[in-house]
Amino acid sequence: MRFHCKLKLRDSLLAAVSLVAFSGFVGPATAQVVTGELGSPSATTTIPGNQIPAPTPQFGGVIKETLEGSKVWWAPRITPAKGAPNVLLIMTDDQGYGVSGTFGGVIPTPTLDALAARGIRYTQVCSTALCSPSRAALITGRNHHSVGFGVIAELSTGFPGYDSLIGPESATVGRILKDNGYATSWFGKNHNTPSFQYTVAGPFDQWPSGMGFDYFYGFQGGETDQWTPFLFENNRQIFPWIGHEGTYNLTTDMADKAVDYLKGMDASAPDSPWFIYYAPGGTHSPHHPKQEWVDKFKGKFDMGWNAMRDQIFANQKRLGVIPENTVLTEWPADLPKWDSLSADQKKLHARQAEVFAGYAAYTDYEIGRVIQQVKDMGDLDNTLIIYIVGDNGTSPEGTLSGTPNQWRAYNGILDTPIEEQMKSYDTWGSDKTYPHMAVGWAWAFDTPFKFTKQVASHFGGTRQGTVMSWPNRIKDVGSVRNQFHHFIDIVPTILEATGVTAPDTVDGIKQKPIEGVSMAYTWDKANATAPSKRTTQYFELIANRGIYHEGWYANTTPPHGPWILNAPTPAPNEYKWELYNITEDFSQANDLAAKMPDKLKEMQALWDKEAAKYQVLPLDNSSFARSVAPRPSAIAGKTEFVYTGVNSGIATGNAPNLVGKSYTITAEVDVPATGDGVIVTLGGRWGGWGMYLLKGKPVFDYNMLTLAQYQWVGKDALPAGKHTIVFDYTYDGPGIAKGGTGELKVDGAVVATGKQENSIAFQQVVDETFDVGDDTRSEINDKDYQLPFPFTGTIDKLTVKLGPSQL
Repeated sequence: MRFHCKLKLRDSLLAAVSLVAFSGFVGPATAQVVTGELGSPSATTTIPGNQIPAPTPQFGGVIKETLEGSKVWWAPRITPAKGAPNVLLIMTDDQGYGVSGTFGGVIPTPTLDALAARGIRYTQVCSTALCSPSRAALITGRNHHSVGFGVIAELSTGFPGYDSLIGPESATVGRILKDNGYATSWFGKNHNTPSFQYTVAGPFDQWPSGMGFDYFYGFQGGETDQWTPFLFENNRQIFPWIGHEGTYNLTTDMADKAVDYLKGMDASAPDSPWFIYYAPGGTHSPHHPKQEWVDKFKGKFDMGWNAMRDQIFANQKRLGVIPENTVLTEWPADLPKWDSLSADQKKLHARQAEVFAGYAAYTDYEIGRVIQQVKDMGDLDNTLIIYIVGDNGTSPEGTLSGTPNQWRAYNGILDTPIEEQMKSYDTWGSDKTYPHMAVGWAWAFDTPFKFTKQVASHFGGTRQGTVMSWPNRIKDVGSVRNQFHHFIDIVPTILEATGVTAPDTVDGIKQKPIEGVSMAYTWDKANATAPSKRTTQYFELIANRGIYHEGWYANTTPPHGPWILNAPTPAPNEYKWELYNITEDFSQANDLAAKMPDKLKEMQALWDKEAAKYQVLPLDNSSFARSVAPRPSAIAGKTEFVYTGVNSGIATGNAPNLVGKSYTITAEVDVPATGDGVIVTLGGRWGGWGMYLLKGKPVFDYNMLTLAQYQWVGKDALPAGKHTIVFDYTYDGPGIAKGGTGELKVDGAVVATGKQENSIAFQQVVDETFDVGDDTRSEINDKDYQLPFPFTGTIDKLTVKLGPSQL
């Protein structure tokens, strides 16, 4: 679009000015509309939207040699169509279909209930079964492999469908709305920035600020400690809990920030529409609610997961969020039934569910505070709110028994004895634990389906309860819709509601087509039972596959539960396939594969076609083992790292990785008379390592995921002056999680030796950081020191040398 100086053209634009009253629904983008006097500071315009950013209009005033005879002219401010709604897109984390009370669960979610009462509940909205992939699909309107997120960012590989890079040809909904005049913001979890780009060095094109969001307040990875989060405001790491230890929690802080943001919008631009993407950490591990929310559920789960599952199933039928003929799928043989557990197991597992439920209810409450602010501003009627319960099914990553430290499970330590877990019973969910619950709860919270998060083949991993509300447009309130849809359908729904066109080019780059279809047709009562406009949808994650087509669904059988991390698996082409008619079998309970082999072959052929179309190949059924693969960070290929002075807050993806290697750490320091403090550390209370002086004595400490604390300690305090401290470690490889032998030296003399029995297998604690000269996250050993424990001397040079990987 270009404005010209010619008076005739400007007159025609003025004649096109439209002040038509809002009818309640913007609908598809229409011709350009200008309001106000063109060239005046108050003039606004919509844009065609096929090209963003819109070209800068030519100056339309008059320029003479002096001000006499000259005329000012302002380019009109770009706005969406008059009456375009605000958009609040909400998605919780790791919550399956049976979690929320709104969809039959036993955990009250009154915010979601209230939204459903003035909106519509959707029973067949599907995710991808995992965090990053679902989020990439949600914000781009394209399939997860199409935008490089076939798996979470931490497990990315160098194939187009798996590189964790949302390319410039796939602009997000934030970028599209921003260039059409919306204020855009993102609160909470990201997980769509490559893990090797978390540093202050950028690049920032894959951060929220580079993906079209004016403001970001949240965390980058898949999870973070809610008491002391690895938190960013825009591109800067922040530490808001300092000074508020014991009372701070990110779940509340996030809502506070969103409320403040809305107040600021209302004060400075009350008539400008906004788009907020609100993605709290609840209820991903660690389960960290405030204690008062845990207390609300005391004793509420003593009935156990099997009885709870029956109760959820009955609730779902009563609410009409599953068909009356739905069959409750069988309880799997490899998960224990509640009645088989010991008294201590029942007590502990009930506590795990109390904390999870408290976290879910707490999260819904804080979401309610954000929605209340929208109401207080008088904007609720013209705000499209989309509230999605979970980015995938409930998580099984807590193992069969649960864990007080989730990082153990990520590293293949799948059984923490009940006796040890009971020591954390009273502090479960507090800052003294990093907890997750047993798989039995995860399966039950995905009622009525089979399986859990990570399993894309079954609806237990992919079915997400969803509510949409927009009082100005959605009139069939309190109703239920059963059309089959996918996360990629959310972006086109938002675009249709706002009257914004999906662009052909962004920054001159041709865009991949939006692969979703709008769900707006379902808002009308006349279309309550209309056929789904999504007729086909593939699923794939870690080689578990599924394909939906016109009421039929074919899928592979997972070779084992995802709670058995890195278990041996058959080749993907050896997986068994199942077949379901989900128009009659909502829960995938009646496998028709043996009865209808021709139909199964037809569906398998369709999956192959879709996989080739959307960058799904090659299939890879390895999981957390991928985390040790090299990635193209700024340190790719480096084996020697050198630092001077104090350097804090370096993300693990851009720091020396000691996992599965021999290594040497050399610190050249100048020590004062009373030398103390951290020289270098990576990790914290849940696992990691550090070198420090404690009362003048050199220490190297390796925290083996809180299972063991390996220490090398010099006998004598260092005298004042310059010293060279070396920790030299030899790994007992090749192999995974092997131990090794270490020597601590001062000025060339060995001051401590020792054997380490084991080590972290795959995943360092990624919401901690690499710190030189102090400790900014949490202590490697809180018995030795408290944060930030700065080094009182001078670090002249710190060198980390890595041997080759032996994994």
